[in-house]
Amino acid sequence: MKKLFLISLLMIGFALQTQAQLLQDLQYWRPYDRRGINMFETPKNDTVVFDGTRLRIGGSFALQYQNLSHSNTALPNLNGEGVNLNGLADIGGGFNLATANLNLDVMLADGVRLNIITYLSSRHHPDAWVKGGYLQFDKLPFLPGFDKIMEKVTLRFGHFEINYGDAHFRRTDNALAMYNPFIGNYIMDAFTTEIGGEIVYQSNGFLALAALTAGEINGTVASPDRRSPAFYGKIGYDKQINDELRLRLTGSLYTTSKSSNNTLFGGDRAGSRYYNVMVNSLTSVGSSFTTGRFNPGLRNNITSWVINPFVKFGALEIFGNFEKATGAGGGETSDREWDQLGIDLVYRMGANENFYVAGRYNTVSGLQSGSATEVEIKRVQLGMGYFLSPNILFKFEYVDQHYNDFAQTDILSGGEFNGIMFEGVISF
Repeated sequence: MKKLFLISLLMIGFALQTQAQLLQDLQYWRPYDRRGINMFETPKNDTVVFDGTRLRIGGSFALQYQNLSHSNTALPNLNGEGVNLNGLADIGGGFNLATANLNLDVMLADGVRLNIITYLSSRHHPDAWVKGGYLQFDKLPFLPGFDKIMEKVTLRFGHFEINYGDAHFRRTDNALAMYNPFIGNYIMDAFTTEIGGEIVYQSNGFLALAALTAGEINGTVASPDRRSPAFYGKIGYDKQINDELRLRLTGSLYTTSKSSNNTLFGGDRAGSRYYNVMVNSLTSVGSSFTTGRFNPGLRNNITSWVINPFVKFGALEIFGNFEKATGAGGGETSDREWDQLGIDLVYRMGANENFYVAGRYNTVSGLQSGSATEVEIKRVQLGMGYFLSPNILFKFEYVDQHYNDFAQTDILSGGEFNGIMFEGVISF
């Protein structure tokens, strides 16, 4: 923690001293502060003049106070030392580990940007490690003759957060919690980083995307017979109809025929919120960094699609997530299906919409590996937030999550957790 706070203080001090140079906006870029809310793909509007190579250093910080309780009805499962492995850990109110991101963006040429994000501290790793990095081309100044095409096209190459669905634009990414009106992400969290490239076409509200990646979170040349590329795409429409009404509707598809470890629903290596819920007393914080989420375990092959409607009418926002994933895990001979439904309602108030209230209903259902009985997880989140400034957000959330129809030998049998959380967020 001393190392984290020292790095954080040095970074903030350095950024403040050189604010005029290092906190300027960039071309074709999504701000990390409040301005990035409800921004999806980076815009094609060329609003920033390129005046030479420019480095922008930014950061994100988040800290939660958690007061949750949990329970289950699973049958006892004693280990050799008499410890019940289906007995839940004793948890109470307290602060979670502070998380921090380091955001580096570099304008290398006119319309060419490099992005690198480092997790300085996360639930999974208290030490610094890189999330990924990519090159984004909104112009090709070194290839004459492509200017007209690049007015509507964006290219991205590297190890990046894949653009499957729209929920990943609204989720919390370790300490970057500014875009999320809630504290927790969806139960089935479609987020991962993969090595590859994508092309995006945007014109008069219409959107089309196609991408090819390695299909796994880590690059490797081993076991080529167990791996194949992943393909994903998106089509949609996003238009500001008038001063009051914005409509967006997209459909996305992701598929890979074989993989040694696909992580479409398990690629968040930083960790979830809702610390230590639904795990036993022998489980460490680091090994249980996904608590509150559910990974269907479709590691070997997966085809998943999602429909995302978004409507903003005045101060009211509605976001939907209708998702189906089909695939299999290691050793499975037949595919399993999982469905997810998510509905978000957000109402923003005040002259500058600095205050908001929000509600979310989220449910997932499907077959676990080796089971013929469908299980279901339901969650309700009620929250509110207040922006002290464009860079500072304070949130409150009540969460109630239930696990239905899990086998009595499963620690999640009859499981539930609920309670309140507070979160402070800084991002610039």
